[in-house]
Parts: sequence; structure tokens; C-alpha cells
Amino acid sequence: MEIRNLSQELAENAYPGRGIIIGLSPDGRKAIAAYFIMGRSSNSRNRVFVEEGEGIRTQAYDPSKVEDPSLIIYAPVRVLGRYTIVTNGDQTDTIYDGIGAGKTFEQSLRSREFEPDGPNYTPRISGILDIHDGSFGYAMSILKSANGNPDACDRYTYMYDSPVPGEGRFIHTYRENINPLPSFEGEPKRVEMMDDIDAFTDMLWTNLNEENKISLFVRFIDIQTNTYQTRILNKYV
Repeated sequence: MEIRNLSQELAENAYPGRGIIIGLSPDGRKAIAAYFIMGRSSNSRNRVFVEEGEGIRTQAYDPSKVEDPSLIIYAPVRVLGRYTIVTNGDQTDTIYDGIGAGKTFEQSLRSREFEPDGPNYTPRISGILDIHDGSFGYAMSILKSANGNPDACDRYTYMYDSPVPGEGRFIHTYRENINPLPSFEGEPKRVEMMDDIDAFTDMLWTNLNEENKISLFVRFIDIQTNTYQTRILNKYV
């Protein structure tokens, strides 16, 4: 698979929806996780990221304007020991509880499907980083309708046990900005990573569509010490 320029991937798609990026820094020392949200409706745009423990939660920017919190208020990032979980919905909690009960990432998601927001049927995208004893691996998942058919859920899990320095994978909810919104297709995109968290954060934020971008989370985790740096940007502050 050809490696893609991440800034170009973002700049050329006005509405990829919600996106997860996981990879390894070029120096091979830092595991990288990023998550962004975008919105077209007033309800979707009325959000910010706030820190919660070692993770984050979405929160209404203006609580008086919330129309339906069911699919917009959740914890996108949670940490359980050696695992950092990143998702676009409340399946973060499903994975967290499943891992705690001895299930695998894939097994934990068996109880979930795509979001019930027809006609888009937004895919549930998820990622998990496993960092222990100086090693790093990760997995990504997408649960989506069968070509827009809400009676069938297609499930895909991708495992990356030996990440390559300077490379990562990018998965997002929507293929392009049309109606209804078509689901992401294929294996997560192979993309370039960076060594500097501020440069990486700026690159992502700058290239997300100005009208539709809402919030961005970026974390660089030192593989040897499991210590981390985090950046959070919100359009509405």
C-alpha cells in the first residue's frame, strides 16, 4: 500500500467525519494516537473535548442548545493499564469493560454495531494501543452497515503488531461529503507520522476543513516509560 501524505488526505476531504490515527514516530520512540471530530449540524458542532482522568470526554459547548446527546456525548479516549483505547462513540466503554473482563479487542466489539442514525448509519471506528515492556502494537476496527443496508453489519479488524517507524494508519467514518454520507472503505490508510507533537497537532488542525472541524486530541506516548504528552484543540472555547 502506498504511503499517503496525511495533510493532503485531510485537505482534500471536506468531511471525513470522525477520524482515528495511530502510528509510530520516525525515531521509533513514541506511539502516536490522534482523534478528531467534525460536524455539519448544529447539534454535532456544539461540542468540545475535556480531559477526564487519563482520557477525554466530549462535552456540550452550550448545554442549552443540545438536541440529542445520545451519539455526541461520550468518552473517546480511556486508558486501562498498558492499553489506550480510542473510538468515535460509547464503544470506548464497551472495549474498556471487555478488556478488563479478559476479552480481546475484537471480542469486546461483538456486542456493538454501527450507529442507528439512518440514512448515514455512521460506522463505529475504534483503535487500541498496547504498550508494555518497551514494545508497541495496535489494532483498529470498523463496524459498518452493508453498503447502507441497516439489516447487516460488516465487521473488520486490522492488527499491526510491529509498527514501522514513521508510519501510521488513518481510518475515518465517511468516504466523502455527499448525502447520504458513504462509509469509509478498505484497509486503514497508510500515512506518514512525525516526531514533534506540536508540529503534528498543527498539521492536523490546519488541514481539517475550517467550517466543519470541531475538536482534536493528540497523544505521544514514550514506549519505554509509558509517559505521555497530550494536546487538545477545540474550535469553540
